[in-house]
Amino acid sequence: MTFDTTPLDHIAIVLMEPKFPENIGAAARAAWNMGISRLIVVGNMSPDPERMAMMATHKAAHLLENMELHHNLETALAPFSRVVGTTARRGRQRIQKKSPREVVSEILPLLPDNEIAFLFGPEDRGLTNDDLKYCQMISSIPTADFSSLNLAQSVAIHCYEIYHGLVYSQKTMSSSPRLATSFELEGMYRSLEETLLTIDFLQDKSHDYYMNNIRQFFGRMRLSPKDSSTIRGICRQFLRFQG
Repeated sequence: MTFDTTPLDHIAIVLMEPKFPENIGAAARAAWNMGISRLIVVGNMSPDPERMAMMATHKAAHLLENMELHHNLETALAPFSRVVGTTARRGRQRIQKKSPREVVSEILPLLPDNEIAFLFGPEDRGLTNDDLKYCQMISSIPTADFSSLNLAQSVAIHCYEIYHGLVYSQKTMSSSPRLATSFELEGMYRSLEETLLTIDFLQDKSHDYYMNNIRQFFGRMRLSPKDSSTIRGICRQFLRFQG
């Protein structure tokens, strides 16, 4: 069966501070097996090319050659309208987890007009709450009692679900709204935070708690660029009035 692979160009695999170059290569190989060619690595590192290439094989070598390197996560995620964090960890302040198949079902209609990032954490600790604040969705792979999957396995499963969804999904891939990017949302959150600090809504002990709830609230709303700009404008006007 053949199909238009253009939607796959809107998907990126983002690896947050991977510990071993071999895992970057294995992740590249898994991604390219499913037609995904954009790979981003975040961290203060210069991964060994030979160790990466050993696991990527020559067929996925071009992913490593074109791999993006960023020193911080906010910059790496700036172009993306939807960020899917992958984790097995639980927490009261974390977004409700869904299976990879459920996540893919929700993002497929957005692909023609939006960039989507799948974010994977370090092998030893996974994504932190500070990493996950950039995510609008969380994906967790269902397993039996033993839930230890390595980085490349997790990447492979998510990439397979994306590919499978594109091949077999009955969802329309035509027009879909462009959502606000992470860059636009982060600017909005900074304006909101400044405004809430001005009116003493955010206190030292509850600051992170309320900002996390605000992020989750707006993350569920699928804001457009105009929406995020309007909220920033309201904040600016309020701060100007207060001044």
